[in-house]
Amino acid sequence: MDTSKICPKFEKAMSILSKRWTGLVIYQLMEGPQRFCTIESSVGISGRLLSDRLKHLENEGIVKREVFPETPVRIEYSLTEKGKDMEPLMKELESWSGEWIKEEETVEN
Repeated sequence: MDTSKICPKFEKAMSILSKRWTGLVIYQLMEGPQRFCTIESSVGISGRLLSDRLKHLENEGIVKREVFPETPVRIEYSLTEKGKDMEPLMKELESWSGEWIKEEETVEN
């Protein structure tokens, strides 16, 4: 395996997932298409920061934003195929954290 070709791609993947709240937004969208306010209340993130994360994920091709021409306008966010392909990774991370992260380590200092 030629690590010179893998390393930049791995680094890019890690930079996407390492942004604060990004993993939780992706995890939340694994349940299916959701409106902004649903994601915001489920994840517990500010609207401004959520908007930033969703735009970033949309630019990366992980999240799709769909506008429904209704009154009032309805906007839903969902995972693209690229985003859905992250589900095994996210489930594995969930499993790993359940086994190895202690409850007291989840409290921020």
